[in-house]
Amino acid sequence: MPIEIEKIIAPGPATRRAQSTQLSSDPKGERIAYAFGKSIFLRHLDDPSLSKQYIGHTANTTIARFSPSGFWVASGDESGQVRVWDAVEAVNTRGEYPIISGRIADIAWDGDSQRIIAVGEGRGRFGHCITADSGNTVGEIMGHSGAINSVSIRQQRPIRAATVADDGSMCFFHGTPFKFNTKQSDSHKGYVTGTAFSPDGSTLVTVGADKGIQLYDGKTGEPTRKIGEGVHTGSILAVSWAKDSARFVTASADQTVRVWDAASGELVQTWRIGEEGSVDIERQQVGVVWPHGRSDGLIVSLSLNGDLNYLKVGSDKPVKVVQGHNKNVISLGVTSEGQGKAVTTGSFDGKVYSWDLSTGTGAAVEGQAHSNKVTHFASGGGQTYSIGWDDTLRTIQESTNNFLSDPIKLSSQPQGVAVAADNTTIVALNDGIAVYANGKLLKHLPTSYTPTALAAHNTTVAVGGASNNTVEIYTLSPHSGDLSLTRTLPNTSSPVVTLAFSPGNGAHLAAGNTSGKITVYSTSGDWEVVTNRWSAHTGRVLSIAWNAAGTHAASGSLDTHVYVWSLAKPGARVQASNAHKDGVYGVAWVKTGEDGVEKVLSTGSDAAVKIWKVGGLE
Repeated sequence: MPIEIEKIIAPGPATRRAQSTQLSSDPKGERIAYAFGKSIFLRHLDDPSLSKQYIGHTANTTIARFSPSGFWVASGDESGQVRVWDAVEAVNTRGEYPIISGRIADIAWDGDSQRIIAVGEGRGRFGHCITADSGNTVGEIMGHSGAINSVSIRQQRPIRAATVADDGSMCFFHGTPFKFNTKQSDSHKGYVTGTAFSPDGSTLVTVGADKGIQLYDGKTGEPTRKIGEGVHTGSILAVSWAKDSARFVTASADQTVRVWDAASGELVQTWRIGEEGSVDIERQQVGVVWPHGRSDGLIVSLSLNGDLNYLKVGSDKPVKVVQGHNKNVISLGVTSEGQGKAVTTGSFDGKVYSWDLSTGTGAAVEGQAHSNKVTHFASGGGQTYSIGWDDTLRTIQESTNNFLSDPIKLSSQPQGVAVAADNTTIVALNDGIAVYANGKLLKHLPTSYTPTALAAHNTTVAVGGASNNTVEIYTLSPHSGDLSLTRTLPNTSSPVVTLAFSPGNGAHLAAGNTSGKITVYSTSGDWEVVTNRWSAHTGRVLSIAWNAAGTHAASGSLDTHVYVWSLAKPGARVQASNAHKDGVYGVAWVKTGEDGVEKVLSTGSDAAVKIWKVGGLE
């Protein structure tokens, strides 16, 4: 066992404002499927830390649907490709089929798990019907003059299908093969966002931006009644049926999720996500699924910010909220020992989450967060310090998981942050190095080079430079904040972009550069090079972390790989290939169990947090 995945903590689904995000559950109601980045995640509902990730797509994914059998998943992306793959291990691709020349918005399976209809934003064609195993054509989707937003297939015979689109219409198809039958253009005004057949096939429902709900006969497609007029105050973006076909649930941009009785048209229950009376765009409900196969009646809705809200009829509030990033994760930090949560992550949109690795659950850090990309973390004294492209230094109190008030405005864009002796905070900036203590600036040292990386151990501070490809070593005077340059380490082949001191006595310094090479220096004596053989990465090294003993280091790179290196045997390494789609931005060593065994933690552009078991190195 050189290195293998132990756990994947999936991100939240990718969302877009005023656009439906389709969620799908397996027949047992145990897992949901959704898209993020170029990946599809299959996430366990009862234990969110149990996830599978499918990485077969080469374009950003948009939709994933479990087959009725539960054995397969069909997923689509922005390039118009649909892939069919196994739902057990999420690796074996059954087929890849070009459907349209644009974004796939929705996919539906027939009751036999043999045929699928995929629809979206194509040019000239907005959807197509194919067999799942070979991609053979089994009908045509026509009748719409705008992008199709949703599709549903009746699971019983006679087989029927329905599509809804931006042109405000619902088209009804007989199958198989699927042929156009009728078109309803008067049921909604404006975009029609969602449609679904009831599980027993008796009723079809459509919802739209006009806040309306229309019911139809499931066999003929004839409109039967409108319900819920004037109830939702925002666009209805998603709809899903209960297993009993007697009720369905809608999700709306008005921050509400509502359950309806299909026979009477009466409203059964309403949940408002967010504070009553407040308008919070992030709490708009853009997706919903009513998983079948469960006895507890769980409903899962999706907020615009990526939160998954667990709802149950009879309970006024969500019984659980599963939080997570729904933008690329750029930074990873391990909090101070014994304080707060174990790990902190920051994303491209400025959000910061802390994670309990034992349960796989995350919680947003409360308070005034960054307004832009979070680039780096450093911890010490029960506090975590974060920097971002909003040019601020912010402090998280780990015991309360809150940002402290009054962030520090920096003089230029920060490149790194570190905690040195006496909890002194040092920030590498485009215009120099700044030293802070207790939230106040002690000193600002201008530099002749542009700092690109920073690390500190006790009173020793290492700074990487872009212009001269060197590492500058400074000695810090904690009380005054003075930095004295003591030496310049030998030139590397390209700019140093990440630095890490080994823990304990800080005996070694690892420097990773833009060409993928890592050089390790001894911090005693003349700072000799211990090894320059850690050079397997083919892209920029984005993060380096040492284990507690200082004998091994893990690295993550833009080349998507994670390597674990041995100091005693520099030529030996173990590798997790394609650890994170489009780049590994953070690595760390953590202890997640009572056995005390260290494992490697990683995160990256796919926003997943992964825990790796490591072996095969002495």
